[in-house]
Amino acid sequence: MPTGVAIRDVREQLFGAAERVLLRDGPSALTSRAVTTEAGCAKGVLHRHFEDFDAFLAALVEDRIARTHGWAAALRAAAGTGAVAGHLADALTELFESVAVAVVGLVSSRDELRARLRRTTPAGLPLLTEATAAIAAYLAAEQERGRIAADADIDTLAPTLVGAGHLLFADRKAAPPEPEAVRKAVAAVVAGVVRDTP
Repeated sequence: MPTGVAIRDVREQLFGAAERVLLRDGPSALTSRAVTTEAGCAKGVLHRHFEDFDAFLAALVEDRIARTHGWAAALRAAAGTGAVAGHLADALTELFESVAVAVVGLVSSRDELRARLRRTTPAGLPLLTEATAAIAAYLAAEQERGRIAADADIDTLAPTLVGAGHLLFADRKAAPPEPEAVRKAVAAVVAGVVRDTP
C-alpha cells in the first residue's frame, strides 16, 4: 500500500473488503487476515488505523448504520404519495438486500463487538434498531396524513415489519425472496390500518 493514502480511503478499502468477506463467507470467516488479504494490503494497515479488530468491526457497523440515513430520509419523503404497503415493501427490500442481514449476523456472533456497540445503541440490535426507528418515523408521517389509522400502534407495527423483513431475507445462502412475498408479508402486517388506495 502506498504511503500518504488518506485514512478515509484506507478505511473504505478495508470496510469494502470486510463486507465482501462477510457476504461471501459469513461472520465466522471475518478475521483481520481475511480482511487485509481481500483488501490487498498488509495486515499492519488495519492495525495502524484501528485499536484492534473489534474496534474495526464496530467502525464498520457504525459506518453501515450511517449509510441507512439516506434510506430513511427517502422513505420518510415518500409519505403522502403512492401506496403505503408498496413503500414499506420496497424499503425493507432495499434494506435487507444490502449488507444488513450479514451485519446483524456479525453483531449477534461477537460478544465484544456487541459490547462496544452498546455505547451508541444501548438497546436492541444495531442496524435493526435504526431501521425500526426509520420505519416508525415513516408510519407516523403517514398517520399524520390520515393514511394510517389514528389508533394504529406504530410502536408495534415498526418492529413487526422489520422482523418480518429480516426473516424473509435471513437465509444468505438462498435466493432473496420474490418481491411478491415481501409485499404479501407487509400487507399482512399493515392490514386494517392502512387508509390509502393500493
